[in-house]
Amino acid sequence: MTRGYDIYESELIGPIGIIASDKGLQKIILFEDRLDTYLEENPEIKRDKKLCEPIKLQLHEYFIGERKHFNIPLHIEGTSFRKQVWEKLQSIPYGETISYSELAEKIGSPKAVRAVGGANRSNPIPLIVPCHRVIGKNGAMVGFAGAKIDTKVKLIAHEKQYR
Repeated sequence: MTRGYDIYESELIGPIGIIASDKGLQKIILFEDRLDTYLEENPEIKRDKKLCEPIKLQLHEYFIGERKHFNIPLHIEGTSFRKQVWEKLQSIPYGETISYSELAEKIGSPKAVRAVGGANRSNPIPLIVPCHRVIGKNGAMVGFAGAKIDTKVKLIAHEKQYR
């Protein structure tokens, strides 16, 4: 399996790391320090602009407000529960938000709010699998990459602007 990475420079939230294989997109890394760490831990992954070009194009279209849905082949690994949550995340409409409890209900596990939060937190492909659209039950901006709530706020505002 061929794997490579590239970086999309977003004016809104900064550099975005793209990790892809010939089977599809494997990882989106939103923060530069995390990309550096990931590449240090995976030295076999080399820059591959050609492999990542279709993903960069769709990210560009998203950030200029022309793309509301991504149609990138995904190659992500996780438990069946996490995959179920990630699949349901993709059904949240562009520019809209739901709560963690609503997401738990949508997957048929209304008592699994914490597990849904954990699956959301472990999402390897933020933006494409839009975990930023999940907010607290009271409308609070919570649970995005630790203390990176400002990025979540920017993404939601961006989508509302172009809705």
